[in-house]
Amino acid sequence: MKTILTIMTVLGLAAGVAFAGCGKKTTDAGSLKKYDADSKSIVVKTEDGQAKVTLTASTAIKDKDGKDAKIEDLVGKSVKVVSEHKKADSVTETS
Repeated sequence: MKTILTIMTVLGLAAGVAFAGCGKKTTDAGSLKKYDADSKSIVVKTEDGQAKVTLTASTAIKDKDGKDAKIEDLVGKSVKVVSEHKKADSVTETS
């Protein structure tokens, strides 16, 4: 019985660690088409179509000079969005 419980515990912990963060980052570059303040999401028009990404409290938003910016000010401008699982890590204006 102890062996079964030990195996189940180890498998449970291993599954949790494996899911904790795959680390796969996605970069979308294009024009910031839309910002929805209610859902905290943005739509970036890329060469391949569109990418919808959700902003989080830790999303870094920078202008082309590297200074902090408001996402509303970047609508219509060229941006690079780095995200993981459609949650934005950073939004940076490109020149």
